[in-house]
Amino acid sequence: MEYDLDDLAEEDSPYPEVRASVSNIDDPEMPTLTLRMWVTGLVLTVIAGAANTFFNFRQPAPSIMSTLLLLASHPVGKLFAYWLPITTYRLPRFLGGSEFSLNPGPWNIKEHTLVVMMANVAIGTPYSINIIVVAETNYGIRLGFWFNVVLVLATQLTGFGLAGLCRRFLVWPASMVWPADLVICTMLNTLHAEEDDDRGGITRFKFFVWVAGGAFFFWFFPGYLFTALSVFSWVCWIAPDNIPVNQIFGVVSGLGFSVLTFDWTEISWLGSPLVFPWWAEVHVFAGFVLIWWILAPALYYSNVWNLAYFPMLANNPYDKFGNLYDVTRVLNSDGTFNSEAYNNYSPLYLPASYAITYLIAFALASCLLVHTVLYYGQSVINGFKRINVEKDDIHAKLMRAYPEVPDWWYLASFCFFFSLAIVAVEVWHTGIPVWCLLLSVALPVLYILPSGYILAMTSQVVTLNLPAQVIPGMLLPGDAFANMVFKSYSIQTLSEAQSFVQDLKLGHYIKVPPRATFIVQLVSTLLVGFVQVGVKEWMFANITDICSPHQADFLTCPHNQVLYTASAIWGLIGPTRQFGVHSIYHPQLYALIVGAVLPIPFWLYHRKYPSSWANLINTPILLNGVAYIPPAVGINYSSWFLVGFIFQFIIRRRNFAWWSKFNYVTSAAMDSGTSISVLFIFFALEFPKKGTITVNWWGNSVWQRTADFMSPSLLKAPSTGLT
Repeated sequence: MEYDLDDLAEEDSPYPEVRASVSNIDDPEMPTLTLRMWVTGLVLTVIAGAANTFFNFRQPAPSIMSTLLLLASHPVGKLFAYWLPITTYRLPRFLGGSEFSLNPGPWNIKEHTLVVMMANVAIGTPYSINIIVVAETNYGIRLGFWFNVVLVLATQLTGFGLAGLCRRFLVWPASMVWPADLVICTMLNTLHAEEDDDRGGITRFKFFVWVAGGAFFFWFFPGYLFTALSVFSWVCWIAPDNIPVNQIFGVVSGLGFSVLTFDWTEISWLGSPLVFPWWAEVHVFAGFVLIWWILAPALYYSNVWNLAYFPMLANNPYDKFGNLYDVTRVLNSDGTFNSEAYNNYSPLYLPASYAITYLIAFALASCLLVHTVLYYGQSVINGFKRINVEKDDIHAKLMRAYPEVPDWWYLASFCFFFSLAIVAVEVWHTGIPVWCLLLSVALPVLYILPSGYILAMTSQVVTLNLPAQVIPGMLLPGDAFANMVFKSYSIQTLSEAQSFVQDLKLGHYIKVPPRATFIVQLVSTLLVGFVQVGVKEWMFANITDICSPHQADFLTCPHNQVLYTASAIWGLIGPTRQFGVHSIYHPQLYALIVGAVLPIPFWLYHRKYPSSWANLINTPILLNGVAYIPPAVGINYSSWFLVGFIFQFIIRRRNFAWWSKFNYVTSAAMDSGTSISVLFIFFALEFPKKGTITVNWWGNSVWQRTADFMSPSLLKAPSTGLT
């Protein structure tokens, strides 16, 4: 259906958050796939992708985020617009005879958006690269450069095709708000607005500059000069040796009852609290309170599952003596599992952080599917019948001016890159059956819509971490490499699909032609994938002692041990031993039933009383909100909710005009200024002289002398071990 642009001039989104961030007008003649866009986007994306791959193997390390490239690309684009000749060129007739210009006018918001899209989907380090490194360094499985390239491209781009097939469900409907995109839209509109306020007062751009500058300088205090402002566990400073007090009020390893921190990186660990809708923040925090402030202490202090013999919040599994689990003691010299050694050594025990997270993950796995069927089943059916899921809003109407990408383009991409995965496991004789790959891709196909609905409405990411380890562990016991490949393919396909869909919604908001979005996403991810594998290969061929604990340049590969341990637990030891009928954790499997039943009473009540309070309850969000623990801790939730309460509830209700104009600008400025400060401190003060440039005083050490920092257990395991 085509719409008259003049008739749409006064129409706007039904959602105030979208109205505050996204323009309701469009210029279909604005150029997009320009030479300057390609050069700016590809050069910056390749540099950032290569740098992030390098930093991935270092500890500590910064991370270059797409927000920084959004800022960096703007002056570069404007420089190109100033410097390049404005001459119009014509191709010869045998090449089509079309006209083009190296400089088709001012650097515009659509070119800028395409650069951001490249960064969003391409600059993160592929999960499969870490899997490859673990296979090479821990299991001695070296399959070469081209296997690595094929596996990385398959895991990165299968989700690309899957994302495109979900547009009618997750992109076109107005109710799919995608709060994270609103911040990017605000930044783009702020940078490209010539005059954003004709009523007087400070402009968004000036406000952004001032807040970002303040965030840059302020982070020197919690990030370097006065780190106690970050780890603001003031109750623990008063009683540094009291273990229960430190577990309850702690910031490093506690439940965060102390609430306060002055570190934006801690406050925004779950995502900016200025971006999440208020109703979603209430859900997340309510779930956190119920599970971690009520259920977790009850289980821990009553010593259910022997939890009190281990730290409450920890990132590692333990043995029956209360020590970190030594995976090497249950492996043969060739890396295979030794059941006799396992029986002689110890079962694997989980700290409360993992035990409760797995319990909730089992419940979420079934709850998410049932909730989606109950609440969105008809919309999904309508989508497959090509019936509009929702009535077009202003943005969907404006996008009708552009040719849509045919579904078969995305379907062909999905099939091609899935075929690459088959090539990887078959040509290099990995021993991984093709049916295993089919199952691994079936998981993200099954969960893309349920997880997409959650992400689109709340900015919460849903991962497949648990089922992607349990399923191959049960079907292919004793094969750690197959477990890792299955896991990386499932997790990365879903993660990339979510990133690609988020980019599609960003293009939808900025009115970027869909076919331009398709091209830049595909090209940038392909190119950066080759570069990232090349960086990894160069590093491991030329850097001495890389991944060793005492590597001279801190290239210790911090992700290796976590992935290696997980592969041994789920691939070698296997979920049957961990959750089987003879395991103490077997009752957790019943959470699958609880999760499946949980949404039904609320749905039935909502059906009978459509205007009741039950309409406000979203059970998957209640469960998924706590999925960040570990590695998140309590302070990441309590401080996040406090700031969200101030901005998304108090300010939004009492001064909606200020909130509409500056809320998302504030979030973008805090993220940008803090990120730049992190990079500056790292390269100027931490990287030189191997981290010896330090500030030694009480404010940087008081929090390190507490039980919160040491993370002890409540009880000491008996010398003979737990039974």
